[in-house]
Amino acid sequence: MTSVLSGEAASGVEGVPEVVARLRRTFAGGRTRSLEWRLEQLAGIERLVVEREAEIAAALAEDQGRSAHYAWLGEVAPTVAEAAFARRNLKKWMRTRRTGLPLTMLPGRAEYRYEPLGVVLVIGPWNYPVYLTLSPLVAAVSAGNCAVLKPSEHTPETSALLARLVPQYLDPAAVAVVEGAADATQALLAQAMDHVLFTGGPEIGKRVLEGAAPHLTPVTLELGGKSPAVVTADADIEVAARRIAWMKLLNSGQTCIAPDYALVDVAVRDEFLAALQRTIEEFQVGEPAGRVIDERQFDRVSRLLGSHGGTVVRGGAEDRESLKIDPVVVLDPSPDSPLMQEEIFGPVLPVVTVSSLDEAIRRINSGPKPLAAYLFGSSKTDRERLIDETSSGGVVINHAAMHCLVPQLPFGGVGNSGMGAYHGRWGFETFSHRKAVLVKPAKPDPSVMYPPYTESKKKLMRRFF
Repeated sequence: MTSVLSGEAASGVEGVPEVVARLRRTFAGGRTRSLEWRLEQLAGIERLVVEREAEIAAALAEDQGRSAHYAWLGEVAPTVAEAAFARRNLKKWMRTRRTGLPLTMLPGRAEYRYEPLGVVLVIGPWNYPVYLTLSPLVAAVSAGNCAVLKPSEHTPETSALLARLVPQYLDPAAVAVVEGAADATQALLAQAMDHVLFTGGPEIGKRVLEGAAPHLTPVTLELGGKSPAVVTADADIEVAARRIAWMKLLNSGQTCIAPDYALVDVAVRDEFLAALQRTIEEFQVGEPAGRVIDERQFDRVSRLLGSHGGTVVRGGAEDRESLKIDPVVVLDPSPDSPLMQEEIFGPVLPVVTVSSLDEAIRRINSGPKPLAAYLFGSSKTDRERLIDETSSGGVVINHAAMHCLVPQLPFGGVGNSGMGAYHGRWGFETFSHRKAVLVKPAKPDPSVMYPPYTESKKKLMRRFF
């Protein structure tokens, strides 16, 4: 494990306390609080991903087999958009906000201010190791914090690249990169960070919570879950098949908000399956075959396909040596099978036949709350029912996952799919403390407020408070 701070290397988990201590000294000096410093860091994040796009693409190709276009689409473009949006709006977000006062508090003035938390930790995932590490950093520096980035050890080339580039583009006295595995993460959590944002799976999320609990460190968890895509009888089937397939196949299904399974009305099921198969074939023409991240994930997805109890409608070829799985469509797997109980996180789409929206909603509500829910259809009533009668981190109508790219919307989970939110102003607020300020004049200073409390004073207090 290597820690990088101010261009210096500190090897081993034992170097973590000094990394955090130096960041705390920087924060105490006040340099991160100004608007100018924050804007410089945001501009630095933009320049990093734009100027080093080719190096980012090369690292992702080595770690994940991703093409340069998909590196731009999934990592560079959304990071630039997030940083640019924050840069344009930051001055407005930072403003002190006045509030009213109850009559009993007059005369006086009330306001609240956003202040940075201190030194925060961002734990990045392996599926989008640039975007999902730098996008939380946008929020952290927007709020005026020092930050430690802990990239995923499962994408070592990308992790090493971030460790090398971040000190070149951002203030190295205020932003550090610590590389390593679980022991590095736990060593960082042991430093009583001022906030932690973790992106990953629920099981590791629980360990992050456990590591943060002894210090009462607040935690934002961006997890996953089985995000459903409901296709109703009045949906545009060609559009639904195209958008579901596109998002499912992106990054070989290794996207936390990818449709995990489709709930399709029986009246259009066969039409949807035919359109889905045509779409998958069309999408794969001239495109490089995707792969899962490593052998452990390959074996996990392969196991899910081993005993699902449904019918394989398309695909299923596996090559462990190249870590490639031909996109699979499974019709009506058993509800109790691991395929329908675990998050798939791979190029496998179960299609479940339902008789009505009522049945679709019952199935969604029978499991843990998902990170997202998608509905394809033209009925406003159906749309409102899905929104009102199910609980998920977010809802998209007639598309999938696009809410993640809207910085005006909060992005986060609920229940098993996460806690807290970020993106745009929501990220700024997540990494800020809202400090209440009440200013009172010295006069008047009515004696009724103070003891001894006579009966008349008590009556007056009960009347006015």
